[in-house]
Amino acid sequence: MASSHEVYTEEGYFASRLPYDPAREMLWRVLCSYLEKDFPKDAAVLELGGGYCHFINNVKAASKHVVDLFPALAANAGPGVTAHIQSCTNLDIFPEESFDAVFASNLFEHLTRDELNDTLASVRRVLRENGKLLIVQPNFKYCYRSYFDDYTHVQIFTEASLQDLLAASGFHPEKAVARFLPFSLTPKYRISDARRPRCFRSSSLRTLVAENEIDPAPVSVVKLTPIRVPCVLNGARMMNNS
Repeated sequence: MASSHEVYTEEGYFASRLPYDPAREMLWRVLCSYLEKDFPKDAAVLELGGGYCHFINNVKAASKHVVDLFPALAANAGPGVTAHIQSCTNLDIFPEESFDAVFASNLFEHLTRDELNDTLASVRRVLRENGKLLIVQPNFKYCYRSYFDDYTHVQIFTEASLQDLLAASGFHPEKAVARFLPFSLTPKYRISDARRPRCFRSSSLRTLVAENEIDPAPVSVVKLTPIRVPCVLNGARMMNNS
């Protein structure tokens, strides 16, 4: 039986499900300009399941760390980013209250219930007082037809169930945005220099846009006890899985 380390390799999962696409950098630059408003510019930030490091490379912060099982993680980490090739379920390499913000995008659905419980407990330990956990997560309610095309998906979440999970884990959700981004940017939706949606030309997330029939919504803050968490879920009816 293959281990998680063997699955998440360039020849395995990343080759078949998530090959590198430089066009995603454009998207993440825009996303980061919104997400980083929820923590100070001198913040210490940790990304979980960073993969190609799109978020952590583009976000503005004084200290930046990324965790993932992906063997090529360090090669993708940009200047000023410290890469840690390991599981997100145990963050004991970091002292308590090390970070002002922890970010996870499209990660929780790949974890078993026990792994996710351990991850959330670890996040609470490393977050500082008034720190924030930012979550971008597939919303099963809107992408169920292709959700399990990804063979590593083991859990499902909606905006309601994710808030319940956070509350049961000692967090206090304040708000969740049910639709924020397409479930996938591939293969139907591609960003190119010749044909960019208006949102990328104008640095606005308001128009992500007619061809995709997405209900746009701002990034919102979800409150924890005692931590605050922005919680955003993805899902668009016309997109395939990424």
